Amino acid sequence: MLTIGIRGLPRSMTQSSLEQLFATHGRVFGLQISKDLFSGECKGFAQLKMEGHQARAAIAALNGSEQHGSHIRVGLLDETKKRRGR
Repeated sequence: MLTIGIRGLPRSMTQSSLEQLFATHGRVFGLQISKDLFSGECKGFAQLKMEGHQARAAIAALNGSEQHGSHIRVGLLDETKKRRGR
């Protein structure tokens, strides 16, 4: 199971539409889309889990693609690296 990070999503993106987009490449597990607390709109990034070969196929097909007027960036997240504040 690999974790995919998606950035550059349009504010109009919904969880169901994002899941449908990735479901064309395989089964989606555990989709989390970041939403604004007050407006409920997409903040522009999300992450999901897919099986290895399906995740790589989705990344190859969707990285740099245009979705609702925004070019999205799709790639594997390295879960071993933790971000630290300065």
